[in-house]
Amino acid sequence: MACLRNFSCVLGLLVIVTSVCDARVLSPSGFVQVRGTRFVLNGSPFLFNGFNSYWMMHVAVEPSDRTKVSSVFREASAAGLTVCRTWAFSDGGDRALQVSPGVYDERVFEVSTAGRHGIRLILSLSNNYHDFGGRPQYIQWARKAGVPINNVDDFYTNAVIKGYYKNHVKRVLTRLNSITRVAYRDDPTIMAWELINEPRCQVDYSGNTVNEWAQEMAPYVKSIDNKHLLGIGMEGFYGNFMPSRKQYNPGYQVGTDYIKNNLIREIDFATIHAYPDIWLSGEDENAQTVFVDRWMESHLADAKTIIRKPLVFTEFGKSKNDPDYSPSVRDSYMNTVYSDIYNLARNGGAFGGGLVWQVLAEGMDSYKDGYGIVLSEDGSTRAVISQQSNKMASLEHALSAHHG
Repeated sequence: MACLRNFSCVLGLLVIVTSVCDARVLSPSGFVQVRGTRFVLNGSPFLFNGFNSYWMMHVAVEPSDRTKVSSVFREASAAGLTVCRTWAFSDGGDRALQVSPGVYDERVFEVSTAGRHGIRLILSLSNNYHDFGGRPQYIQWARKAGVPINNVDDFYTNAVIKGYYKNHVKRVLTRLNSITRVAYRDDPTIMAWELINEPRCQVDYSGNTVNEWAQEMAPYVKSIDNKHLLGIGMEGFYGNFMPSRKQYNPGYQVGTDYIKNNLIREIDFATIHAYPDIWLSGEDENAQTVFVDRWMESHLADAKTIIRKPLVFTEFGKSKNDPDYSPSVRDSYMNTVYSDIYNLARNGGAFGGGLVWQVLAEGMDSYKDGYGIVLSEDGSTRAVISQQSNKMASLEHALSAHHG
């Protein structure tokens, strides 16, 4: 089926959803699914190399900026990247999608096409942090409505706030794409939803509070959309469910429990993030790399044997703000992570792929957080990324041939 292309004028939420269509994506059976500890597509193993570009919806609202979204998809596709993770929320503030609870700016909800890029989407439905609203904005809305609030962690337990969140989930998942006339919940361009980006809870480090929230929200998402995969969006910190695993944490907990939370029946795959340059800021490069190796291996082992679901490394990168940074240091670190992902995927299954943080277009200085990669400018890093894309594609092909 031909892809809608070169649409002249389109605004914001998910400039992405139809921007990434190809024949494979649009086929009726084109939803990525889970079979045991593997992702599958049309019955065959599905592996990937991907990236984060959280800023896409925010940027796409401005007509003069929309080309940045198109150029990132074009350059990412050329580097073999096939999965993009981005935000499906913008709560209050500048260029908001959800202006106030249940009130949406339709301009931001429109969808555009950017051509045939063959990239699938992992879409996060909220944020732990105040960036683009997140939990603090939900708290602020509740207080403004006269709801008694103790702290930001009431996001997980307060009935009014949970109602706000559910309304947002329903609005996004049932939204009819104004160009394709397909609801997001029916669009195979989307690989998966995430409940929230990097949930944390200071009032309960055991992981139980977040677990109860996820136990309520995961079935709610699935009641609206049972076609797409669902993850929580966690970093991978271990909690109290298996205390012996806490040795793999970077010396602290954040109120989630990697094992217990991912055992929730409606959660389809596990995720980890890793920022050793922040989490272990006092350690040298070697110690940070050793940490990431152990982090990946322990989480994969648990995904295979206890959780029994696929694993995705949904955020990793190397900051230019680190005192020891150089392009070669970043390339070396990314090569190490990529090699681990490839070897663990090849030898043990369960590892679906990794998503580097983060890819930007040219001229996006205000979005640079130290981790930004501009594929058209960062030639050596682009080569590292392309090599990993080729390796994962070759492995997928080999596994598919064996599967067939």
